[in-house]
Amino acid sequence: MRNLLLQLDSSRQASVFDQVVAYDGGADEIMSYGGVTPEDVRDLVHGCMFTRGPRDLRHTAVWIGGNNMSQGEQLLAMAVDAMFPPLTVSVMLDSNGSNTTAVAAVVKIEQAVGDLKGRKVVILAGTGPVGQRAAGLLARDGANVTITSRKPEQGEKARQFISARFNVQVEATTLSDPSQLAQVLDGAEVLLNSGPAGVQMVSRAAWGAVKTLKVAVDLNAVPPLGIEGIGVDDAGEQRGGVTAYGAFGVGNFKTKLHKRCVARLFERNDQVLDAEAIADIAREMAR
Repeated sequence: MRNLLLQLDSSRQASVFDQVVAYDGGADEIMSYGGVTPEDVRDLVHGCMFTRGPRDLRHTAVWIGGNNMSQGEQLLAMAVDAMFPPLTVSVMLDSNGSNTTAVAAVVKIEQAVGDLKGRKVVILAGTGPVGQRAAGLLARDGANVTITSRKPEQGEKARQFISARFNVQVEATTLSDPSQLAQVLDGAEVLLNSGPAGVQMVSRAAWGAVKTLKVAVDLNAVPPLGIEGIGVDDAGEQRGGVTAYGAFGVGNFKTKLHKRCVARLFERNDQVLDAEAIADIAREMAR
């Protein structure tokens, strides 16, 4: 029986990137819909549920993507709400690659540091979907996580979302000027940049002065890089005694994880792959 993937994309055009990776991950056919709204989801998902018997439904799955994670979360909620046992199909959320990117970064940090309990983690520009998910997962590991934002109201909003979504406590601090970096990074053992492309967030001198720093991860691949001195291809290289990961060093694992998650969708018909479940898969791969 052929593995069929229903691609629900909140953007006007369904992602070609997601389609290519889905084929490589084991989908035989992809039924793609762009511009999907929450009101569209039930009928599309019901089309998956009622066309195959319960024992064959593992060969049908739903992928939710798009450029906007908050919209993707709405689509996921509607998809899960539309199903009922035994007529269920597995579903995954990875709008803009936010879940797989965040998870890949977190697992690399876990590999480099080991036990994160009590360790200070600073996530630069942590108000976006990647930063929020990384913050939540690292806080679940026991880390003391601080996210930064240029505007205090955005930081507080993100902090509240992370706390509610992952049932953890994180801190938010305003970082609007490089002169504030020394105070923000004081005592940090892990530094993760999830800031916008092409914006340097921290200089080599600034993070090099943090004697406690053990790991630095930069998810920006567009020059100038977000953390000066971290190579885009770094995958565990030592930079001044700090284990460094660049965007491609994380991205290579992220792509493998993306494919593995697609394959996992077709193993059972009752899975919901959001950040936590994707993290479990990534840790299995890392082991």
